[in-house]
Amino acid sequence: MKEKDFQSEFGKRNTIFGVFELKFCKGKSLPFSCLADHQEAALLAVNSHEGHYHKITDQPFIPGMTFQRKKPFDCFRLRDTCAYVVVMWWHSRRAKAVYYIPIEVWVNSKNLGNRKSITEAMAANIAYFVDDYMGKGKKAPSV
Repeated sequence: MKEKDFQSEFGKRNTIFGVFELKFCKGKSLPFSCLADHQEAALLAVNSHEGHYHKITDQPFIPGMTFQRKKPFDCFRLRDTCAYVVVMWWHSRRAKAVYYIPIEVWVNSKNLGNRKSITEAMAANIAYFVDDYMGKGKKAPSV
């Protein structure tokens, strides 16, 4: 499985409303730095009363080409919206769990912890929701 496969599967399986930054990890830990500063800022803004505006990039137009995707609308502004860093830890021939970590919890773990990365066990403890990609999703302990 690759990150693009996770993106496709997430689109089919996700039942939670919100804004998501997807991360895919094949190792034992995922560096907190994998969430770029501009992504963190946008997720925090969407989650706040301040909000965040985003214009969807126009697709280039090439005469005679038919593979262009139609965009649903031009732009959006969101506020007071749940925002998550969603991480899948991939293990060969094992269940794949997906952890929905609220952005504030991700930032607090990054800033208050003594680690530069997050492990799957840490994600399981702080996730708002855990989805078992081999079965039914189950709610994680509340944060």
